[in-house]
Amino acid sequence: MALVPLKRRRRVARSPPAEPPGPGRFPSVVLCLVERRMGASRRAFLTQLARAKGFRVDVAYSAAVTHVVSEQNSGAEVAQWLAQQRGACGAGGDPALLDIGWFTESMRAGRPVEIEPRHRLRVTVPAAPHGGLMASYACQRRTPLLHSNQALTEALEILAEEARFSGSEGRSLAFTRAASVLKALPGPLGTLGELGPLPGIGEHSRRVIQDVLEDGVSAEVERVKLSERYQTMKLFTRIFGVGVKTASRWYQEGLRTLADLQVQSTRLTRQQQAGLRHYEDLSVPVGRGEAEAVSRAVQAALQRVLPGASVTLAGGFRRGKQHGHDVDLLLTHPEAGREAGLLSQAMSWLESQGLILYQHSQESSFVLCEGPGAPGARDCMDRFERCFSILRLEAQRGQRGPGAARGWKAVRVDLVVAPISQFPFALLGWTGSQHFERELRRFARHERKMVLNSHALYDTQQDLSLPAASEEEIFQHLGLEYVPPLERNA
Repeated sequence: MALVPLKRRRRVARSPPAEPPGPGRFPSVVLCLVERRMGASRRAFLTQLARAKGFRVDVAYSAAVTHVVSEQNSGAEVAQWLAQQRGACGAGGDPALLDIGWFTESMRAGRPVEIEPRHRLRVTVPAAPHGGLMASYACQRRTPLLHSNQALTEALEILAEEARFSGSEGRSLAFTRAASVLKALPGPLGTLGELGPLPGIGEHSRRVIQDVLEDGVSAEVERVKLSERYQTMKLFTRIFGVGVKTASRWYQEGLRTLADLQVQSTRLTRQQQAGLRHYEDLSVPVGRGEAEAVSRAVQAALQRVLPGASVTLAGGFRRGKQHGHDVDLLLTHPEAGREAGLLSQAMSWLESQGLILYQHSQESSFVLCEGPGAPGARDCMDRFERCFSILRLEAQRGQRGPGAARGWKAVRVDLVVAPISQFPFALLGWTGSQHFERELRRFARHERKMVLNSHALYDTQQDLSLPAASEEEIFQHLGLEYVPPLERNA
């Protein structure tokens, strides 16, 4: 039988890929569509559609890309795709990772629509036990109030405090970061080897951890705790109105005790004098029940002067703590502008009831400005109207301590007024912990090119402030999984 020659497949000449078009109608927007799950034909169709509308669409990822659009992929999947693309082309860039919904709305509008939280893909890095993958930033980790490595974190936090007393902020932050990582571990650390390549734990911290694991204590930490300077600085900085610089100056002048300060009382500020006068009460932790009683008293004052105004208990109590050194309260009103004058009226009413032992108010200095070079939202300072006060709280049932015999106790209270448009940012900032907030702002700056403060979130690339109606939306803007207050104890 004669062999029948096989038919050769007809080769279709492929045209070379088209060069990316020019900047188009929107020079600040460069799209890149993820083919995974979208498919090649649909991607080609959407690319053609976008270019017809005047958008620039690059076939391959590069550092010029500003918007990565995906369909039916999770944020983690797109982040992994982006990492592969960066590795392949050696390009960086920090594009917005968006769902196809943003693309569809933009095509319908004929222009790039504003990116809203619902458009962004959430990208998180989970924490894994001992030596596994753990996120570098504390704001990406869940840190409960109670954890399994208390002895280790206490040792590191004492060294962090001593470094801060010595003016070494960098060293203090290094110990704080190491303690924060240990707090996020799901179980107790048994050996130093279990740490593996966990982030934020330097050689000095590892030596301290090893000492505590092997001996139960760190000799270095014990020396610090017994040193005269550390004990004096700790005593002085507990006084209301006394910071590290003032305490350090007093120590250098030879002052060591509260009695020494009483002799020098004429040199103290009015705030420091009040702190020294009520030191015995203020050095005793405030219980949750007391904090809630203070909150109710302030709420009653608000209802007298402006019905509808609200009080929110923030700080450590919102993170689940049962005791704290003071009470942080956020005041607002659901109607914009109605909060003006609220604080002074409320404090006047509280004073008329004999509840104010000391108060010092500061006016708001925050101005929200847009545009290149504008301050406002780019400012990292907290500029709310506020009142630093000491309130007289009637003794609670079963209360013990210095105020029990006289029937009342002095309590430190900070009252902060936030306009309703800024309230979610204020609530996030005033909830803490301090290290969680520091890390959240560092993440925003380095990973998202944004500036976050207690007033606003500012996108430096788009040169605009991103509004938010809740803490959840702020996390969405940043592409982070929402961390509830009870797990922000970093």
